[in-house]
Amino acid sequence: MIPDLLAALTPDGGRAVLTAPPGTGKTTVVPLALADAGYRVLVAEPRRLAVRAAARRMGVSYTIRGERVTGADPRVEVVTTGVLLQRLHRDPELPGVDVVMLDECHERHLDADTALAFLLDVRETLRPDLRLVATSATADTAPWSRLLGDAPVIVGTGSAYPVETVWAPPPRPVAPPHGLRVDPALLAHVASVVRQAIETHEGDVLCFLPGVGEIRRVAAQLGGLEVLQIHGQAPAQAQDAVLRPGERRRVVLATSVAESSLTVPGVRVVVDSGLAREPRTDHARGLGSLVTVRVSRAAATQRAGRAGREAAGVVYRCWTQAEHERLAEQPQPEIALADLTGFALQAACWGAPDGAGLALLDPPPGAAMAAALKVLHALGALEEGRVSGLGRRMALAGVHPRLARALLEVGPRAAGVVALLSEQLPREAGDDLVELWRTARRGGDGFAARWRQEVKRLERSTGRGGSAVPDKDEQVAGLAVALAFPERVARRRGGGYLMASGTRAELPEGSRLGTAQWLAIAVADRPTGAASARIRQAVVIDEETARQALDPTTTDEVAWRDGDVVARRVTRLGAIELGERPLEDADVREALLAGLRTGEVLTWTREAVALRERLAFCHRALGDPWPDVSDLIALADRWLEPELSRARRRKDLARIDVAQALRRLVPWNQRLEAVAPERVQVPSGAKIRLDYSGDQPVLAVKLQELFGWTEAPRIAGVPLLIHLLSPAGRPAAVTADLASFWREGYRAVRAELRGRYPRHRWPEDPLKDVT
Repeated sequence: MIPDLLAALTPDGGRAVLTAPPGTGKTTVVPLALADAGYRVLVAEPRRLAVRAAARRMGVSYTIRGERVTGADPRVEVVTTGVLLQRLHRDPELPGVDVVMLDECHERHLDADTALAFLLDVRETLRPDLRLVATSATADTAPWSRLLGDAPVIVGTGSAYPVETVWAPPPRPVAPPHGLRVDPALLAHVASVVRQAIETHEGDVLCFLPGVGEIRRVAAQLGGLEVLQIHGQAPAQAQDAVLRPGERRRVVLATSVAESSLTVPGVRVVVDSGLAREPRTDHARGLGSLVTVRVSRAAATQRAGRAGREAAGVVYRCWTQAEHERLAEQPQPEIALADLTGFALQAACWGAPDGAGLALLDPPPGAAMAAALKVLHALGALEEGRVSGLGRRMALAGVHPRLARALLEVGPRAAGVVALLSEQLPREAGDDLVELWRTARRGGDGFAARWRQEVKRLERSTGRGGSAVPDKDEQVAGLAVALAFPERVARRRGGGYLMASGTRAELPEGSRLGTAQWLAIAVADRPTGAASARIRQAVVIDEETARQALDPTTTDEVAWRDGDVVARRVTRLGAIELGERPLEDADVREALLAGLRTGEVLTWTREAVALRERLAFCHRALGDPWPDVSDLIALADRWLEPELSRARRRKDLARIDVAQALRRLVPWNQRLEAVAPERVQVPSGAKIRLDYSGDQPVLAVKLQELFGWTEAPRIAGVPLLIHLLSPAGRPAAVTADLASFWREGYRAVRAELRGRYPRHRWPEDPLKDVT
């Protein structure tokens, strides 16, 4: 493996993809071998835990955010991909580095993808002598080879030991994960499998769980065993203890941080819950969260490999073999799932604000990228599509751009709040961010120690800049959060809050923040299927602080709302209304037309409805110049003037004489009464109203009143549909051919009506005997 890699890194090549099974030394042996060949090597790892473990194993220097340790061997340095990105921004030529080795590329962390894209650009434009090695524990190396310009693939073999697979699904069905919730029955089953593994096999047990909460719940069920925990929030001492051989058998409960890049000594058994956590981002609302998902087959293989690093081992998979075959082959890349604001700022500082032109294995999703650029513009990091001076300073702060803005504008006093929010807070943390800040200052646990270390780093990076702010914790925290998340400034409305983004949000029941009129919301998510966001951490603020984070806007609003015209001048912070005053002289015509379209405003008398129906009939029967009255609002200029121009409110529309107004639609050269008369005279002398509501006019008349009428008149060429009624006005027959009715239908109708109404005349010949 090493000779092939060295051959690939000659000046003519300089690029290689290295794949090797877990435990074959690609993380720790290869860098030292490259150093022995005369190269100065920079190794980039996706996780801080892996950086510290690899560096200590090799005896070399390492750098993670807020911590730098000098090792005995100066030829190799191990850093996180985030630190590598910072160095590329400060000096893209990377002086003093001959080879950059990007480890565990298959995990598809966003920082790693970004760093590789920048490195390829550096190699093409500034440092053609810079050698690049991308390493992967999977065999799917073709995409990496193409990305590196058809780089050779070096396949390593080594002393990976066989791992037996035991399928260990729960004895009864468990609920699938939902959001952050994991069925307690599954966790109880995992704990029982761990005990079974301890009793059946020798060596330590490494158990994979999705998050810190699940680790703690399983640990509580493993009383009597030595249980260690390894996750991103674990203090350095706890991580070091896991990476040292134990004196007695151990159970190590870990999140995905233990999947690769490090060996946990003594492990012979892996118990895999089959779950992991992935980010999800609601780009439309600017809300992000973690969700629990099933692992991919590739991740399951990586986890199983932990059992075979030092000897033959066994993996217990807490699912069935059939379920395994249905798992996704690979995990989704982080660029497809995450908030891309940080990536967009990195790309903008590199000269590619939309990510175009960067050598990425997967392009950033368009909607996510658009949302990220919108945030950067709102934060002042971008101006007219180009990175601003503030944006460059934000990129070098080493925290999310939102937090960087707060840190730079508020100054060192905000470092404590920014340090809190730059890490994932414990699940049990309350929603009062100021109280969390005070607890961290008093605390002596691992979280507080990491927090203090990060505060010092941020204070150094900020210097003496920032705005003058009061010294009170509440005011400092409120301004910092409001500046970082301006769209999450929220005002009380009803039983919850309305954020400036327009999203409703709610506090947990019993929250001590529940009486606040204004909040700056630092952490919020929206549970699946929920209409409102859920507030996780927030600070009480006042309107003045809200105005410091967001510029108020004043707009004139004229609209039809809640059944009437609204004409007002409104001052807002985003979607939050601060105040209003009426507009006396506003043009309300469009609002009135919108109200008319609701169909519930005009007073439609019987006369008006009948007139509209007669006009509609004329258009159907004759066409032009009779107007189509199916959309009267489109004809408002022709029939509602001058009433419409004088109206200001709903009540003015309700007073309009609709029947009189509709007569303006009768063509000037036509007479409505001549074309579609309102009534027709029948043989009895009565004038009967016609019904024009159907496809043809209807004459509803008592049968006796038509005696002697041989044929009904046509209306605009359309025959009347005659509804023949009994003396009591009840339907007796319907016909459009009166002559045919007298010949063929009258006899039967006469016989029936004579029996019911014997006092009425029912002549045998209704055309002659009409007296």
